[in-house]
Amino acid sequence: VQLQASGGGLVHPGGSLRLSCAASGFTLDYYAIGWFRQAPGKEREGVSCISSTGIRKYYADSVKGRFTFSRDNAKKMVYLQMNSLKSEDTAVYYCAAVTTLCPSNPSEYTYWGQGTQVTVSS
Repeated sequence: VQLQASGGGLVHPGGSLRLSCAASGFTLDYYAIGWFRQAPGKEREGVSCISSTGIRKYYADSVKGRFTFSRDNAKKMVYLQMNSLKSEDTAVYYCAAVTTLCPSNPSEYTYWGQGTQVTVSS
């Protein structure tokens, strides 16, 4: 079982990145997927979550209108499009899978990716 996050990097404020998360070893269709982030010295926080069907999407207030979550179950991929990036978006981003509908508590997620670094700096 594996979740492989990718797509992070260094970007200027106002720029964009698209994070990807590839699933293997389990049936992605049955899982909601969440994106979390953790900045140095801070607790891990939820950024966005998408239901197993992709119909329901949730966003943290801090990213609403800037981030868009999508998934392609046939390709076993999920994507987080991040636009209008700000310095406060700098963090390691993690994707995680859960069979229930997007719990806010990270400890309830079953599978975790390894994280991808996003740095927003001029």
